[in-house]
Amino acid sequence: MSLELLEEQRESWGSRGGFILAAVGSAVGLGNLWGFPYKLYSYGGGAFLIPYIVALLLVGIPLMILEFSLGHYSQRAAPDAFKGVHKGFEVVGWWGIILGFVIVTYYPVVLAYCFSFLAYSITGMFNGGKLPWAGEGLEGVANAKNFFFQTYLGYHEGMRLGGIRWNIVLPLVVAWLSMYLCIFKGVRLVGKIVWLTVPLPWLMLLILTVRGLTLQGSMQGLAYYLDPVWSELAKPVTWRYAFGQVFFSLSLAFGVMITYASFLHRKSDINNNALIISLADFATSFIAGLAVFATLGGMAFVTQQAGNPVPVENVAEGGPSLAFVAFPYALAQLPYSAYFSFVFFFALITLGIDSAFSITESVLASIVDKTGWHRNIVLPVMSIIGFAFGLIYITKGGLNWLGAIDGFVNGTRGITLLGMLECIVLGWLWRIGTLRRHANSRSDWKVGKWWDYMIRLVIPILLGILFFWQLFEDMNNETGFLRTPQGRWIPENCIGVAVLVLAPVIAIVLSLLKDRRGNIVLPHKEQDLETKARFGGLVALTSALVPTVQYIISLNIDISPSIKNTILWILPIGGAITIVLSSYILEKYNTSTTQASWPARWAGVIATMNVSMFIAAILFDLTGKAEIHEIKTPANHELTGVSYIILAVVFLIIVGGLGWCFYRAIATTSKFDGPQSPDEIGDSEEQQS
Repeated sequence: MSLELLEEQRESWGSRGGFILAAVGSAVGLGNLWGFPYKLYSYGGGAFLIPYIVALLLVGIPLMILEFSLGHYSQRAAPDAFKGVHKGFEVVGWWGIILGFVIVTYYPVVLAYCFSFLAYSITGMFNGGKLPWAGEGLEGVANAKNFFFQTYLGYHEGMRLGGIRWNIVLPLVVAWLSMYLCIFKGVRLVGKIVWLTVPLPWLMLLILTVRGLTLQGSMQGLAYYLDPVWSELAKPVTWRYAFGQVFFSLSLAFGVMITYASFLHRKSDINNNALIISLADFATSFIAGLAVFATLGGMAFVTQQAGNPVPVENVAEGGPSLAFVAFPYALAQLPYSAYFSFVFFFALITLGIDSAFSITESVLASIVDKTGWHRNIVLPVMSIIGFAFGLIYITKGGLNWLGAIDGFVNGTRGITLLGMLECIVLGWLWRIGTLRRHANSRSDWKVGKWWDYMIRLVIPILLGILFFWQLFEDMNNETGFLRTPQGRWIPENCIGVAVLVLAPVIAIVLSLLKDRRGNIVLPHKEQDLETKARFGGLVALTSALVPTVQYIISLNIDISPSIKNTILWILPIGGAITIVLSSYILEKYNTSTTQASWPARWAGVIATMNVSMFIAAILFDLTGKAEIHEIKTPANHELTGVSYIILAVVFLIIVGGLGWCFYRAIATTSKFDGPQSPDEIGDSEEQQS
């Protein structure tokens, strides 16, 4: 099946704005409201923005460009896109799609919570503004916590499921029905719906922010949010959480952005769209933090005036506790509390619905591309299966299952590994310059050859550090990982590991199934290219494998610490030499007519992982075996001059960055209208760029 035929069959977005809003909606989700603000508050306040912005520039934006380029180049969802690179890489695409489907089974449950609390808010609007969790001071905090965990969830500790909470079944049906109606007609309908569902949460957040900032005591909350604790920057764990938050917030590696870009018109922009979406996600996260902590500060002031103070830090918890305990309590302290509660939970629904149906669409498109079945058949079946799995999470112990699985899938053990694999496959094992030339040939601004090295080296090393760091912590956990020292199984970890192990197994099975729509054929198939530098590749592979084998053996034998430390330092030294050699071979022989040998490419992969493993081992030794997590306490309840400077810099980055993006879009009045294959552009452009 030719690429041209795929173009004729592929549905496309109705407009560039529709695509941008859909991608922003996918990136901006519930985590922007309860994930980013809490991490910023917990890990250095305003100082956390330094590693976060660095991570956004080094990982987020380059990886977003990569996924857009691959989806747009292949015009297929993630599995077929990777299959077009090489048949054996289809499993990477399915792996991300399967983890995405796991998220789809529990994300609608959180949406169901939102629909329930929205209904409570509407009821309160008609009974004098009384909310069922209302209360003042410490009693109010207890009321809010008891209402969510006991009255609503019937929550109990442990992984025993217990009975289904029937009061959540109908909201779960509403959540799935809403997702179904958003995407059942295809991306053209999505492109219209997002014009409503994406701007609405921004409007709701703006209302909450303005209201929060006008409350007495709001500066106290903002002080907890923004006052920098510079000492946190010296802790590697702060940088780890910053990089992790950027990666997960942008919905990378789930196949969503690859799928969305596959529906773009062939002449659509790639680079500028990626930057706009990344900055919009950052802006939403930061402003959500202003809304959250300004309101919490106002709440603290009210309770202090009532003589029963509740400090900000007593309710500033992350995750569902922030959305369904802390914030509802804070809103209950305000005049017209039911109306503001309605605004808040409506914002949560509009924030979450885009992310939920975007992941659903990526799974749907992958199945349709693989089987050729009509989406009107696949989507209802998917919805029913997803709803059935969702019943697990609305049992009395369901929240524990949700937290356990989400911690593995959406954490450094799961999706980080996939992001690293994406960069390895496209950076080392394929010809990354092909995607760069493709993106540059139809973008408002161009990326240089530095982007190739970001994908091939910088991002895999950074994500590899996160993955191996987590692995070392799991292996050296004094309380055990899968089993305690006393031999008792730890069920939440066992469930999480089981999900992560099953995902690649199912991905392999799906990749082996016959494609009923025919194989996608990208320009210049690998088997059509002449292979070069076999001997040099074998030399590079040997130099990469020797230190790796030595290090693995040293972990399993009893030798002196000095010898073990010497072997550890061989990893980065040998890795650096191998990376230079492999990169030279790839740059010289990965052209439009030749390709570097497989040993040379795999040598680069192994060497990159060696460097990551070494740095992760050093960081693990620095931080110790225990997780470092400190809640900072500001010196005063007012913003300092440094905090105002931080605010100004962030808004300058957001407004200036988005302004430049839109200027480039307007200034670019014509686009390159050359050959569809970037390889046909020739090596001359490669040299120029």
